[in-house]
Amino acid sequence: MARKMGPWRKTTIRSCGEEMGKCVEKKFGKITIAIDGPAGSGKSTVAKRVAAALGILYLDTGAMYRAVTLKALRAGLPLDDEAALTKLAASTVLEFKQTTDGAYHLFMDGEDVSAEIRMAPVTKAVSAVSAVPGVREVLVKQQQRIGRQGGVVMDGRDIGTVVLPQADLKIFLTASLGERAHRRWLELCTKGCTVTKDEVEEDLKRRDAFDAGRAVAPLKPAADSVTLDTTALSIEEVVERILKLSSSFCSEQEG
Repeated sequence: MARKMGPWRKTTIRSCGEEMGKCVEKKFGKITIAIDGPAGSGKSTVAKRVAAALGILYLDTGAMYRAVTLKALRAGLPLDDEAALTKLAASTVLEFKQTTDGAYHLFMDGEDVSAEIRMAPVTKAVSAVSAVPGVREVLVKQQQRIGRQGGVVMDGRDIGTVVLPQADLKIFLTASLGERAHRRWLELCTKGCTVTKDEVEEDLKRRDAFDAGRAVAPLKPAADSVTLDTTALSIEEVVERILKLSSSFCSEQEG
């Protein structure tokens, strides 16, 4: 079956902020939005654009786990050594800094690792590291501290269920396995990685099973989340739907 909008196309977003006007300025400064979903569902892309449209912070929690994974790989730590990985996470300084291009880059111990954490070795190992209870405890505390301040969009796999259960708006993004594999394959191709679409799909299957079956903070939608199937939707359409849901929060706050 052909895709309705073609492959997860990138388009310019018509900011709902233009329609909301004063509402965005007065109310969205404190809104907290949690966006969860499996790998390749478009969480990061959508979360970045929603945050930009609302003029609030975007926090990529998955990047934090990837950074700890990268550091562990560089150090040659066994990925089943939970004590060592927890100690590593606790000693790692992670900062999101806005660069001259306006994008937020992740700095690990002062080094910009935004590109390297997206490479295949990290992608293959991150599920194991993120499942370590001690690592999750360290990073979740950092994420919750930021979330309590409000005015943030966070994406991950347990944001609405564990990190920000009090979030004003919880979204669970999903898409068919084939579509998610296609998106991830295109992303990897732009970075020069030579992998087949079948290999990407198999990796996503493995990660889906691991994330949904882990004992600590498994991947699942929060009971009060809104599920959006993005299989046949463009980025613009998904973002617009979330912005409209955000406007409902604004209306409630004004009531």
